[in-house]
Amino acid sequence: MRQNYFDFIICGGGASGLLLLKALREDAFFENRSILIIEKEIKNKNDRTWCYWESLDGTFDSMVTKKWSKAQFCSQGLNFDFDLDPFQYKMLRSAVIYQDILNKYSTAKNTTFLQAEVKNIISKKNLTEIITSEGKFQSKKVFNSLFDPKAMMNQKRYPVLHQHFVGWFIKTKKPSFDPRKIIFMDFDIPQLQETRFLYLLPIDKNNALVEYTLFSENLLKFDAYETGIVDYLNSKGITEYEIKEKEQGNIPMTCFPFEQSNTQSLLYIGTAGGWTKSTTGFTFMNTRRNIELLIPFLKTGDNLNNFKIRTRFRFYDLLFLDVLKHYNANGSELFSSMFKNNSPVRIFRFLDEKTNFIEEFKILLSFSFIQKIWFLKALFKRLF
Repeated sequence: MRQNYFDFIICGGGASGLLLLKALREDAFFENRSILIIEKEIKNKNDRTWCYWESLDGTFDSMVTKKWSKAQFCSQGLNFDFDLDPFQYKMLRSAVIYQDILNKYSTAKNTTFLQAEVKNIISKKNLTEIITSEGKFQSKKVFNSLFDPKAMMNQKRYPVLHQHFVGWFIKTKKPSFDPRKIIFMDFDIPQLQETRFLYLLPIDKNNALVEYTLFSENLLKFDAYETGIVDYLNSKGITEYEIKEKEQGNIPMTCFPFEQSNTQSLLYIGTAGGWTKSTTGFTFMNTRRNIELLIPFLKTGDNLNNFKIRTRFRFYDLLFLDVLKHYNANGSELFSSMFKNNSPVRIFRFLDEKTNFIEEFKILLSFSFIQKIWFLKALFKRLF
């Protein structure tokens, strides 16, 4: 490659990097700006399953594997179905996104794809240099989605939990699922002093994704997740099935200020930028929303470290994580209180950060007396 300076450099060809590329290339303002995207792997397989909800027909509807309008929540003593209206819950496999964006832009004007490993990123004032296995590249606007957990783990101020899981795509011998609804959370399983639940997305009567999931500090051995899946399926009378695919994930749940590493010419994006919703682990929709804010910001030419996304919901998330960390064995009870005493639409709007103060106060009131004490203790420690 002869060119080593680009108007924009994107490090990482996962969801956040490709969605940013798509947004830049679909905006005429950036038509003549050069873009380099660096990714060490050839992205063409289903290495991720992204799920999200939205109220209107969406950009990726033609690519989604499945949509649902109904859901179920379960815990000990609480089991109910609910309508998601006005939302739809959607499943999107990563391969179709990779292929669609790469097919459209791999040969686009002023766009360069480089298969290389990022060795180091050196940011000096208004210029950032990317050192890769294929050479050095510079830009005044670098976007890095490569996640490095060191700074997050080497601190104590912000709690760090993990949403960790193993999922199986299975095909059953007999019809076993209701394809009209998802099981959003099923806490009616042994909690073992942690927050554990099953998450089930039925594609049809015989095919589903079933995930054994935890919100906790410590990871499990791989076979422990799989034992959890087997035990759950057995409890539902599902014993004859074929495992079509497996997936494993570990998503950080934290309010650690990743943006403190941003510079004039370097912006962390995706999970690396703290764009994961810290109390749920959902990243795809948050990334889309943040990119919608980033694009008009880039048109101003302002320094990247002036791009801020901070709302009161981040403080809510911090308090919830403080409580969930200290009372992890009671996580099922916390979520049960929320779903028992609030309309599901209010909860989803809250998770979307679209509620008002009255709705947020009602959610606080939905917790039990002792749970309110937990939150007040967390608030006191944060304020004093």
